[in-house]
Amino acid sequence: MARKPHFSEAPVALDGLFPPPATEAGPPPGHLGHRARMRTRLLTAGPDSLLDHEMLEMLLFQALPRRDTKPIARALLARFGSFANAIAAPARDLTAVEGMGEAGAAALKTVHGAALRMMRAEIRDQPVLNNWDRLIAYLSAALAREPIEQFRLLFLDSKNRLIADEAQARGTVNHTPVYPREVVKRALELQATALILVHNHPSGDPTPSRADIEMTREVKAAAAMLGIAVHDHLIVGNGRHLSFRREGLL
Repeated sequence: MARKPHFSEAPVALDGLFPPPATEAGPPPGHLGHRARMRTRLLTAGPDSLLDHEMLEMLLFQALPRRDTKPIARALLARFGSFANAIAAPARDLTAVEGMGEAGAAALKTVHGAALRMMRAEIRDQPVLNNWDRLIAYLSAALAREPIEQFRLLFLDSKNRLIADEAQARGTVNHTPVYPREVVKRALELQATALILVHNHPSGDPTPSRADIEMTREVKAAAAMLGIAVHDHLIVGNGRHLSFRREGLL
């Protein structure tokens, strides 16, 4: 009669045969406590209770939950100088900061985009010329920190309400090509009756160049032929702006 094979009931050590199951270590308890305290302060005392680096930490924590975001936040401030400059920085510059990656950059650009969208909503469907301070605040937030020149057009209806805000061209650090025919063509497509021209000077100095003045005159002349008014041309610098109309250049 064949004997059944015998199996020992004693446990057999498998160490070395199979690796232990992988575990994902979270951030140290100290980091969790720090974040919990900041979250409580944010919700009870409001966002003004957080310093710039703490606000950046909170934003990055959402995108990088397993990272210590404090050194990343401080590196961002060291490189860009302020919270506003950090969230407005180009994505390629943000990803160059150690520890950021695409997830961190996307978190900051989402906040930047949300802030601009809120500011744009405050001037939409209202006469732009009656909300000049809000308009300047929005354009400064959108353009003052851009590293290259960008030419934008604000298209207005017959009541000077904003129909559209569009970037028409991007150039170099000191020049953006603008074609009056394309400007007027787009105004006709949107059925706009008035325009405000806008561009930035990455140098921070909003003083217009001779090319800026000549381009403005060409656009104004082309628009006038079709009954479209050019209300102003605004140049946005870093913390400063210049109005062609107020300077007598339009």
